[in-house]
Amino acid sequence: MIVLEYKIRAKQYQLTAIDEAIRTGQFVRNKALRYWMDNKGVNKYDLNKYTAVIAKEFDFANKLNSTARQSSAERAWSGIARFLDNCKKKIKGKKGFPKFKKHSRSFEYKRSGWKLDETTKKHITFTDKNNIGRVKLVGSRDIYYYGADLIKRVRLVRRADGYYCQFCISIEEKEILEPTGRVIGLDMGLKYLYADSFGHTEENPRFYRKSEQRLNRLGRRLSRKYRNPNKGKSGKLMIKNPQTRQSNNYHKARVTKAKQHLKVSRQRKDHAVKLARCVCASNDCIVYEDLSVRNLVKNRKLSKSISDAGWTQFRNWVEYLGWKMGKITIAVPPHYTSQDCPACGKRVKKSLSTRTHVCECGYVEDRDVAASINILQKGLNTVGHTGIYAWRDLPSWAVGATLLSNGESLNQESHCF
Repeated sequence: MIVLEYKIRAKQYQLTAIDEAIRTGQFVRNKALRYWMDNKGVNKYDLNKYTAVIAKEFDFANKLNSTARQSSAERAWSGIARFLDNCKKKIKGKKGFPKFKKHSRSFEYKRSGWKLDETTKKHITFTDKNNIGRVKLVGSRDIYYYGADLIKRVRLVRRADGYYCQFCISIEEKEILEPTGRVIGLDMGLKYLYADSFGHTEENPRFYRKSEQRLNRLGRRLSRKYRNPNKGKSGKLMIKNPQTRQSNNYHKARVTKAKQHLKVSRQRKDHAVKLARCVCASNDCIVYEDLSVRNLVKNRKLSKSISDAGWTQFRNWVEYLGWKMGKITIAVPPHYTSQDCPACGKRVKKSLSTRTHVCECGYVEDRDVAASINILQKGLNTVGHTGIYAWRDLPSWAVGATLLSNGESLNQESHCF
């Protein structure tokens, strides 16, 4: 699948109706999760049937289209299935027990509840009882070339800068490129975003660090406009009043800060997409580290820098674009890649502050470049990597997709460009 995204231009009452529909979808998801917790042996189809019971019991839930209610129940089941799968695999630590949603930002329809204009296809009408009505789609991508039967889902998303409509289209896009005859190993880092086995280093853009001063200033502005429910107008402590509402200036400051965070995340994503496309287009085989970023960010001194680098996002795009272009992507264990010597294989212990690899055999190289060469050697030595992925695990983009025996996808939803 591919995802086409448009910005929505609508009136205020229509945007309010979208917010109510999002809250209704969140309510249905939480009710489905509670139903699973209270009843043993409940499966995905039982949750879909339970949405009809919710619609009969609550009038506001009945306003939402039946397929939208089922999509909300399927979201609950995705968290349940992930938890059950982790329990079967007996992974260490927490298994990810599903939680109730508090702040949902999207909901989706399936094949009903919406209708595209047949002439221009720049407007979409939602036909359920939520009274969203007809809204305009603003975007450069033209959905005119895709038939209505190819659109499997329509998703409404709320972000800091407005509302968006996403179309999940059931087609597969493959790019046929000439083989380059190059293989490359990538070592992710903080000084450089990555260093490859050819000696090239890519600078780390550090988008969050560059915007951190402005974000701190916006945070202080937001804090000044916050109304403490424990204090009265005179500043004296009073009995907590949960009905205290924040001012319009507070919400304006909140939106301004949220837009800045959204800008940083979009900068990081755009950089990851462009960089991953260049790497996949210029190489036939890409080898990289199978890093556990969840554990790495537990380092209190490096967590912010690791999150700002966006290693996981870059890896996801390399895997997806590698599949799209017919390239081989291999993830290898990162153990001792920075310590071993690429020339003689001897293990040279060094701290993080030591940035140059110096071995007794006379080999001297930048620490990250030497690690990338070790990563490439590990990838080429991986037994049975042809046609599958490292350790016979699916890549992150293929989770939930139906795969053929050669690893190609029958039903793949791409990242949203």
